[in-house]
Amino acid sequence: MTTRRAWQRMLSGRRLDLLDPTPVDIEIEDIAHGLAFVARWNGQTRGDWPYSVAEHSLLVEEIFAAQNPGAEPRWRLAALLHDAPEYVIGDMISPVKDAVGPAYGELDHRLAAAIHLRFGLPAEVPPKVKKLIKKADRISAWAEAVQIAGFTTAEADRFFGRPEARLAQDLRIDPRPPVVVREAYLARHAGLLAAC
Repeated sequence: MTTRRAWQRMLSGRRLDLLDPTPVDIEIEDIAHGLAFVARWNGQTRGDWPYSVAEHSLLVEEIFAAQNPGAEPRWRLAALLHDAPEYVIGDMISPVKDAVGPAYGELDHRLAAAIHLRFGLPAEVPPKVKKLIKKADRISAWAEAVQIAGFTTAEADRFFGRPEARLAQDLRIDPRPPVVVREAYLARHAGLLAAC
């Protein structure tokens, strides 16, 4: 009887067990590389480059910091890492996540906990902080939807909630090449980790 493989070989050489991930098998270079090459919106975006999860994560951290100027660096790091599990499980759009059911959420949760522990965060982000990160995430999704994913403003308002007028006007989504985004993600991570 053959055992099914539940791990992935990472470019760092690590072997990440997807069902039972441990912090020691997680490297930021793998996360940054993976997220820079994972397209949001299933790649259905305008521009010469796919809009990556790494680019989205950088924007979410920026929005979170702007809305919470007194936030501790560790919570800004949590905002940057909010979609980090997608470096190995990909970015599924919400309708697919709903169709797959709780198994996807459980896998995401286990990976997120291991990632958090690897970088000195608690396995579980406090609910209040998680809610603030989710707010920044929805603002980013609204801007992405209307600027590059083909949504009308009315559709984006209905699905993501309309951000305050100033934020809606100031946010500019401009997809960049994956290698540029990967380096920006690594630099931001290093800066936040040093500040923790």
